[in-house]
Amino acid sequence: MLSGLIELSWWGYIVATLVLTHISIAAVTIFLHRHQAHRGLELHPLVSHFFRAWLWLTTGMVTKEWVAIHRKHHARCETPEDPHSPQVYGIKKVFWEGSELYRAASKDQEMLEKYGRGTPDDWLERNVYSKYPWQGVGLMVVADVLLFGPIGLTIWAIQMLWIPVTAAGIINGIGHYWGYRNFASEDASTNIVPWGIIIGGEELHNNHHAYGTSAKLSNKWYEFDIGWLYIRIMETLRLAKVLRVAPKLRMDADKMACDATTLQAVITHRYDVVAKFAKSLKQTAIDEVRALRAKDKLTSIKDWNGLERVKNWLQRDAKHLTENDRANLDAALTSSRVLSTIYAMRQELSALWSRSTASKEQLVKQLEDWCRRAEESGIVALQQFSQRLRSYA
Repeated sequence: MLSGLIELSWWGYIVATLVLTHISIAAVTIFLHRHQAHRGLELHPLVSHFFRAWLWLTTGMVTKEWVAIHRKHHARCETPEDPHSPQVYGIKKVFWEGSELYRAASKDQEMLEKYGRGTPDDWLERNVYSKYPWQGVGLMVVADVLLFGPIGLTIWAIQMLWIPVTAAGIINGIGHYWGYRNFASEDASTNIVPWGIIIGGEELHNNHHAYGTSAKLSNKWYEFDIGWLYIRIMETLRLAKVLRVAPKLRMDADKMACDATTLQAVITHRYDVVAKFAKSLKQTAIDEVRALRAKDKLTSIKDWNGLERVKNWLQRDAKHLTENDRANLDAALTSSRVLSTIYAMRQELSALWSRSTASKEQLVKQLEDWCRRAEESGIVALQQFSQRLRSYA
């Protein structure tokens, strides 16, 4: 019976496959994503070249293409120009045909030049990796067969499917469709699970969209980002240098008025602010919706259960709601002072970091005015949120 240079038990081949695919995941999340696309860290040339060579062997992806597509995804997220949004193409299309969407986007030379700047352009990149992207994949199949024998073909097939399924399918698909959200970012990004192990930490996708340049993807105490663990180990060995991580929110309970530091903290943590607003006001809004429903006077509202799921319209702008949800919301807002106040205050709050023409002094005054009106609203949850907002430092 034919065998390779390495003979393993059945479970040994499974472990070997998992190790090989996990190296590919680490290369994508650390090298392509956090280092190349977002510049959240620097890598030692030896590490950088290893990851680049490994991706050439296991995926055939070109660094400039991947980086450009990902940067455009952030710049045009959830719009028709987004290369792979399930909100645009549908979850089935992105999940099952994500690699096809990637290949189609990679042919856009104008996009590559605009969003692919700063990626490797050395002799190896020009004459090997970019020029012969699939020859590396061919070398990988030869290496797998030599090392493991005929079963190496199966290991190679799994290696080839691993990134298209996990990155193109799960992260780009499910990561913008289903899961939980720590931050009310202006897109549909979600954290799939709080333990980023199988896909190297990329499971924490909503955290990433909130703080795109952070080298660390975990944010809450219960979240784990294995990619960050590897980065910290490499940093200890002086093989990496972290440049940026998500800023920590600081609170000053003694603050009674808004100032420039309050404004800066609110803008820096704007996605967290909107998420906290939604969480704080959610029960008040639900109670008000149920009170309206009990009166049974709003016959124009067809989906009461949908309206009770208020997190969508408390976290996101009206433009992101479906036509039916928008109609139901308009009817409820017209009939309830509490709901109309909550919704208007939420819109005004998010407008603070959109007013680029206003001076810092004007924005501080607007924030202080917002807090004053919130505390005079008579809505207990809104008053409590405003008092907490003042303590942002």
